[in-house]
Amino acid sequence: MVTIRKDKLTNDALGTGRRKSSVARVRIRAGSGKVTVNKKSLEEYFPIEQDRRSLLQPLEESGKLAEVDVLIRVHGGGTTGQSGACRMGIARALVSYDTEVFSAMRENGFLTRDSRMKERKKPGLRGARRGTQFSKR
Repeated sequence: MVTIRKDKLTNDALGTGRRKSSVARVRIRAGSGKVTVNKKSLEEYFPIEQDRRSLLQPLEESGKLAEVDVLIRVHGGGTTGQSGACRMGIARALVSYDTEVFSAMRENGFLTRDSRMKERKKPGLRGARRGTQFSKR
């Protein structure tokens, strides 16, 4: 099922990505290939090369890296979770922008939600599963 979401005023393609506790709201519009994350450049917001490469994978696979501008608002979690959320959001927005890229996004797993979350802490334990240290005396 392909959900096409577009902004009625600006005609931007929209996509929401989630990973761990991060949420990314992505807008894609026709442009020159500029990527902005929380009003900062991509290199400034994600200094780690692995995170930048992960984020740009959907654009490279679709061949739209130089054709579109990407505006991302992301919050929650750490840098790896945020880059994964951005990657999913970009893939969803690309499908809304151009439905021809759906099969490429699906084959590479960019549209699949990584459902792994942090397990909650239980009462009487120090973490989710770790108990207290045993004391003989």
